[in-house]
Amino acid sequence: MNTKENPLQKLVDNRLFSRYSSVVPISSISLILIDAHGQILMEFNPVPDFCKIVCQKSQNRVCDHCMTCLQEKNGHRYVCEYGLENVYMPVVIENEVLGYIIGIQAFSTETEYKKYLLDISEINRRTGVSAEAIAKALAALATVDEKEIRIYEQICGHVANSIALDVKEKILNENPDIERLSIEKELLERKIVDLETKNNSLVINPHFLFNTLNSIARTAYFEKSHTTEELIYCLSDLLRYTLKQENQLHTIEAELDYIEKYLYIQQVRFKDRLKYEITIPEELRFERILNMTLQPIVENALIHGITPKRDGGTIRIYAEVVQEDIIISVEDDGNGFRQDVLQSIREHREDKMSLGFRSTDGRLKQHFGEIYGLDVPKSDYGGSIVTIRIPRNN
Repeated sequence: MNTKENPLQKLVDNRLFSRYSSVVPISSISLILIDAHGQILMEFNPVPDFCKIVCQKSQNRVCDHCMTCLQEKNGHRYVCEYGLENVYMPVVIENEVLGYIIGIQAFSTETEYKKYLLDISEINRRTGVSAEAIAKALAALATVDEKEIRIYEQICGHVANSIALDVKEKILNENPDIERLSIEKELLERKIVDLETKNNSLVINPHFLFNTLNSIARTAYFEKSHTTEELIYCLSDLLRYTLKQENQLHTIEAELDYIEKYLYIQQVRFKDRLKYEITIPEELRFERILNMTLQPIVENALIHGITPKRDGGTIRIYAEVVQEDIIISVEDDGNGFRQDVLQSIREHREDKMSLGFRSTDGRLKQHFGEIYGLDVPKSDYGGSIVTIRIPRNN
């Protein structure tokens, strides 16, 4: 296969996360896509902090030990030098390996004891990462049993095969058969659901609801009610995302995918009264943010800023880097906060209207530190701006 650019990268550029978010297990266990050189192309479920700060030389590349194990091709599992279990499956097109789906990066019940034998002082000396950060990341690592590992191995295989099909149909042949790919995705979803429901500890059992929503969406498709179909699929993905662990880190890309679906549903509801713009630089989209950070801010902008105006308005989401931190801004041209609500937010006082803000601000401070969180630099009759400050490369 003669291609100058890895076609996996083109598939990622075509919003791979949106397509596969509904088939990724509802779990804190890592699941990522890399290219053949170890570059992380997509974090469906994020890599653990321990791997990020201790093992990886770069935030967007897997560690050298991982690449060595992949190249040796000894089965589809390996245990890293720190005792973490990994499973992987190649993405193969025309006998060429374009990349890998890698999952787990957690202790097994057989290797968990190694967690307590690791020399944090030695890791601190070798990596320069603070002992406190290492200990915190180590404590956050999950433990899985053999049954979960086998299920994840099958999931990696199904996802890798489906991505290979997408690459062949959508990128290489440049003749996408949308209906057939939709059927393949539905079959993949059913396989994932079947695997997950065999192990209650891997999933939170929302699948009856998801299956019902997807059945309704398919009915809408055959009845040519395409807007209804799209709304139901968006709602299904929103519900899946909200079931992720509250303090789990996701990429900004994943958070934006959720927000875009939320705003799409609201735009169908409010029609021309709601417009939105999202302009986040590509280099920031793989940075990580706490799950459900943007949602309460965007929802407030919609409910209290835009909807009271007769002609509606626009919500803008943008980001910049300031002093090595990321500042994400949610701006609206609505009516602004009521003065009593704005005062309670700035003074951190108990108030029902500011509860979502205080909760989100508290989560950010608890996870990243006191200098991070929410701020309201502007709120008046011309609209409001709410900012989120998080560290870069966290």
